[in-house]
Amino acid sequence: MSKWIEVVELNKIPVLGSRLIKTRDTDIAVFRGSDDQVYAIRDACPHKGGPLSQGIMHGSTVTCPLHNWKIDLASGNALAPDHGCSNVFAVKVEGGKVFLQLP
Repeated sequence: MSKWIEVVELNKIPVLGSRLIKTRDTDIAVFRGSDDQVYAIRDACPHKGGPLSQGIMHGSTVTCPLHNWKIDLASGNALAPDHGCSNVFAVKVEGGKVFLQLP
């Protein structure tokens, strides 16, 4: 069974930036778009495990800081010509607080 966990206040995530959330099982990068859309993805590029939380966000994608792979934040899929996928997590904002749905 999964549950919603409050992880950070929205205003603590810079616009077009991220915050790293550490859980018992994995590290999760939580990104905030210019329209306040929030995304949550495992903080590891599918290529060589680069820290996506340190990448540059543009639109709804992030560029891995190691080898410039572009990852779609909504699906976790690498954009062509690259192939691979990082796990994404359900995320919501309520009352200015960001919640992740974790197992």
